[in-house]
Amino acid sequence: MSKFMTAAVYNGPKQIDVQQVRYPEPPEGCSLIKVAYCGICGTDLNIYGGGHPRAHAPLIMGHEFSGLVYGHPSIEDGKSVTVLPLLYCGDCKPCNEGFSHICETLNLIGIDCDGGMAQFVAVPNEKVIPLPDSMSLKAGALIEPFAVAVHAIRESKFKPGDSTTVFGAGPIGLCVALVLRCFGAKEITVVEPNSYRKNISTELGFHTLDPVKDDIPKNDLVYDCAAHPTVAEKLVEKTHVRGEIVLVGAYKKPTPLDLQNITFKELSIKGTRVYTDIDYEIAMKLINEHPDCEKIITHVVDIKNSSQLLKELSEGANIVKAVVSFNLEN
Repeated sequence: MSKFMTAAVYNGPKQIDVQQVRYPEPPEGCSLIKVAYCGICGTDLNIYGGGHPRAHAPLIMGHEFSGLVYGHPSIEDGKSVTVLPLLYCGDCKPCNEGFSHICETLNLIGIDCDGGMAQFVAVPNEKVIPLPDSMSLKAGALIEPFAVAVHAIRESKFKPGDSTTVFGAGPIGLCVALVLRCFGAKEITVVEPNSYRKNISTELGFHTLDPVKDDIPKNDLVYDCAAHPTVAEKLVEKTHVRGEIVLVGAYKKPTPLDLQNITFKELSIKGTRVYTDIDYEIAMKLINEHPDCEKIITHVVDIKNSSQLLKELSEGANIVKAVVSFNLEN
């Protein structure tokens, strides 16, 4: 096998170079993943713009990926897998209390070390998760963002039959809406100003409103997947008395909330971050049982065009969910 492979390398702000890099040699305790698909998310765009404090060039990004595993002690070579990208210390207070997903020194594959935007990546054996035989590799690259949605909903006060509002029809917002539907929500209102994303949400079967043109109803359970100051202004107003606001998207800087009315309305505010191992397993099961989940992928792009893809995404192109392909399946 060649000692070099193709990778999309972050070499500095707004600089992604598709280049030949040295093939990874898995250290002891690690397997080799031949990458099939790698999703692009908001964190990747933050890295691309030079705004992520932990991501340092040169770096191979990508934490949402699927592929074929080789050299694993208990999984057969060539098996379709995904990877749980969270790397935690195991010694801090959250880790010792069973909350390793919020480890005090949490790292991620594709942010703190090389990730899935390459033909091959070495990952710890315990992070490799076999896909069901019936699941495509493309669907396998969606498990990570769907796990974010599963975690947010499981951590909230949601129960089947609830009416909910989801702010934001980006990838995470649509994942949340789809998981809410899978979990038995009675009504799901998606709020999105971008006409392209609004149309995708409508095509997926959601009642979708424009916050500028439409009257947004109040609900008991409101999920903020937009993480935008204009949304933060509306959250308290659009949540019923004694309702719950669930923060799913990550704000880039401290953002004001109406604390006075949070108090007067006795609202609950719930922050959520990434996911647990159980959330990952649930997300995989939901995607496998509900093929419509794969419809959030609007663009599949060859690795050689990944630099242009990130440029277009950073400029607000009409793309909901893009995945980079290494052409392992038809």
